Amino acid sequence: MDGSKEFGLKNVSSHCSISEMADYDLSRLLDKPRLNIERQRSFDERSMSELSIGLARHLEHLDSMYSPGGRSGFDTPASSARNSFEPHPMVNEAWEALRRSLVFFRGQPVGTIAAYDHASEEVLNYDQVFVRDFVPSALAFLMNGEPEIVKNFLLKTLHLQGWEKRIDRFKLGEGAMPASFKVLHDPIRKTDTLIADFGESAIGRVAPVDSGFWWIILLRAYTKSTGDLSLAETPECQKGMKLILTLCLSEGFDTFPTLLCADGCSMVDRRMGIYGYPIEIQALFFMALRCALAMLKQDSEGKECIERIVKRLHALSYHMRSYFWLDFQQLNDIYRYKTEEYSHTAVNKFNVIPDSIPEWVFDFMPTRGGYFIGNVSPARMDFRWFALGNCVAILSSLATPEQSMAIMDLIESRWEELVGEMPLKISYPAFENHEWRIITGCDPKNTRWSYHNGGSWPVLLWLLTAACIKTGRPQIARRAIDLAESRLLKDSWPEYYDGKLGRYVGKQARKYQTWSIAGYLVAKMLLEDPSHLGMISLEEDRQMKPLIKRSSSWTC
Repeated sequence: MDGSKEFGLKNVSSHCSISEMADYDLSRLLDKPRLNIERQRSFDERSMSELSIGLARHLEHLDSMYSPGGRSGFDTPASSARNSFEPHPMVNEAWEALRRSLVFFRGQPVGTIAAYDHASEEVLNYDQVFVRDFVPSALAFLMNGEPEIVKNFLLKTLHLQGWEKRIDRFKLGEGAMPASFKVLHDPIRKTDTLIADFGESAIGRVAPVDSGFWWIILLRAYTKSTGDLSLAETPECQKGMKLILTLCLSEGFDTFPTLLCADGCSMVDRRMGIYGYPIEIQALFFMALRCALAMLKQDSEGKECIERIVKRLHALSYHMRSYFWLDFQQLNDIYRYKTEEYSHTAVNKFNVIPDSIPEWVFDFMPTRGGYFIGNVSPARMDFRWFALGNCVAILSSLATPEQSMAIMDLIESRWEELVGEMPLKISYPAFENHEWRIITGCDPKNTRWSYHNGGSWPVLLWLLTAACIKTGRPQIARRAIDLAESRLLKDSWPEYYDGKLGRYVGKQARKYQTWSIAGYLVAKMLLEDPSHLGMISLEEDRQMKPLIKRSSSWTC
C-alpha cells in the first residue's frame, strides 16, 4: 500500500473523550477513497456497516510518522520499529520462525503447527494444525500479501467438516469443525494423509465450539484482505457457514440467546469453571454471526438463515450488554440486590446472592472502567476478567463505543494486574487453594498464576493491539509490545508465562509456540498500517444499540 504510516505515540492522550469520538462522523468517511483492503466494500453493504478505514486514518492523524511505502510486510520483514525506518531485529527472526512452522499437504501449504519445540520430550498434539492457533498466522500472511495459504487452510478444514464425526457411539453435529488436523507423510508410497481431531482425542474429550466461529471470521478476513468474493460465494463455503450456524441457532430449552457450553470448549481447553455461558464463546458467536451475515447469499436458503441471524443478534447484543457488563455502578447495584424476586418486574433476574460476590472484585473495579464478566447463569456470576472475550467484544462491536472505551480504561488503570511484565493475562484473578482444587479438579497444569489459571499469553498481544487501534488508544498497544520485545525472542517464543506479573516462562510452556510468534507479527503490522484493522473489525450497528442507562464509568 502506498504511503503506509506508523502510529506515533507522543501526542495521543490516554483519555479519549467519548463525545469527541461521537463527533467524528464515520458515515462521511464511507464516500472517501480508501486503501485496497476496502476495495470490495459492497460485499457487506447489504448488512451491517463495516469499520471504516477512515477511522484508522483519523487515528494516524493524531500522531503519525512517515514510513517508506509498500505493503506492511515483504518476504520476511513486516513492520517497523517505533521512530525508526529499520524493522525491529525481532521481526526478521519472527518471520523465519513462522515459516519454519508451515505444514504442507501434497506440496501446498495448509497451515502452521502449534509449536516446534524440539527440546520437548512430549510432542502430544503440538505438531498439529489447530484452527484457533492458525488464526494469527493467517492474519500475518494476509497482511504480508500471502493469501494462498489461508485459502488452502479454509478449503482443507471445510473438507474435514464433511467427515462423519463420532466419539464412542455418539455422532457429532454435521456442522462441527475440527479442533486440529495433522498431515501424515508416507515417504515410501509418496502420499499425504489427513487426520482430524474433533474432540475425540482431546484431553477431556470436549468438542471445540470456537473452531467454527474462527473459521467464519477468518473467511471474512480473507475476503476483506484480498477483495476475492468468489471463495465465500462458492456453494461449499455457503453450505459450511450454514451448517455451523445451524448448530448454534437450533431451537431448544434455552431461555437466553447465549450459547450453553461445556468446560474446556475454547482457548481455555481444560476444566476451569467456564461451563455455562462463557464470555469468549459469546463474543466469538456474536462476531461470527455478523461476519456470516455479510457473506451469506440472499437466495432462498440464505434468506431464511439471515432472518434467524438478525433476530439472534438483536437478542444477543441486548442480553450481553445488559447482564454481562460490569462497572462500578453496576457492581454497587448487584451488591444491593434483593433476592427471591418473582415475576417480570424482578430487578435481580438471575437471583444472584450478593454475598457470593468475591472480595477481590471490589478493589479491582476502578471508578472509571468496566468489562464483560466471565459468565452469567441462574444464581451465578463469574466475575473473572477474560482477555480474549473482552477484546473480541470490542472488535465485533458487541461492546458499545462507551463500553469499549471503559474496557481500555480498565486495562490502563489495572495494568499491573492484567499486563504486568508480559502481556496479556488470559484470565484474572487465579484460583488458589481450596477453590483451585474444587474448580479445576486439582489440575497440575492450571496451578495458580499458570497456564489458563491467570497465566500470561503473548498471543493475546494481537487482539489487544487491534482493540487499542479501534478505540484510538495505540499508546497502550505500543507499551505492551515494548514489554513483549524485551523478552519473547530471548526466551525462545514461549507459549505462556507464569506468575502474578508474568515474569517467569511457564513451567510447561512449549518454546517456539507459533501463535506467540504470529501474534507479535500481527500486532506490529497493525500498528504500522492500521488499515489492516478492517479485516478483523466490525463497526457498530446502530439498530442494535440497547436502551441502557449510562453509568458514570462510561464517561471519559
